[in-house]
Amino acid sequence: MIFLRSLAFNVAFYVWTAVICVGILWSLLLPRRSMIRVITWYFGTVSWLERTLVGIRYEVRGREHVPRSGSFILAAKHQSAWETMKLHFLVNDPAIILKRELLWIPIWGWYAARSRMIAVDRGAKGRAVASMVRNARPVRDEGRPIVIFPQGTRVAVGAYRPYRIGVGVLYDHLKIPIVPMALNAGLYWARNSFIKRPGTIIVDSCPPSQRAWAAPRPCRSWRSGWRRPPTGWSSPPADRRPCGRRRRNRPPPR
Repeated sequence: MIFLRSLAFNVAFYVWTAVICVGILWSLLLPRRSMIRVITWYFGTVSWLERTLVGIRYEVRGREHVPRSGSFILAAKHQSAWETMKLHFLVNDPAIILKRELLWIPIWGWYAARSRMIAVDRGAKGRAVASMVRNARPVRDEGRPIVIFPQGTRVAVGAYRPYRIGVGVLYDHLKIPIVPMALNAGLYWARNSFIKRPGTIIVDSCPPSQRAWAAPRPCRSWRSGWRRPPTGWSSPPADRRPCGRRRRNRPPPR
């Protein structure tokens, strides 16, 4: 049954995405914020497909930790494509730091460029970090949230990948708060996996940090990425807060 539901979702998702990418080309002529609203509508239709065909839902925690105005750095776990299509529902008009090659994808790259995302040439090494900071400054001045995946790529649930220097450099130069965001999307929509599993994805924003990233103390759920689904995760106790006690960033226990 899971295979059949995954098959139905994947067919519907890729066909619908291809139709939409071509069908809303006219939105590129709109003001940027109007185009973003059109794209957000598309993301909403994908959420409907997830709920209807696969049974994937999501629960957002820690909204009180996300600033309602002004720029900040959202340092998010990255486990699959799922979270990239939910960021516009979690924060207002995010500027996502992404690799420059994504802008070269026909049609899709046009939307990313028009959305004024922050593209980084990861092959340029030191120059890449400098260009990231340079491109992030006008975004900060506009008051937009800046989304970065500190590990630099999608990481499977339970796998360890060290955090890269980009988030610390951004903090040092931009002087804005960092909000760590944990999630467990990889349990249900795994990286490069055809199978999509029903369940409730948890997205948990942790309290902002004003400390330099040289001495990070992210919340427990952000550090671990939830290596296994906790018991009763769909309806956790009210007092169960994954963003509770903070610890230093160390490799997860084997």
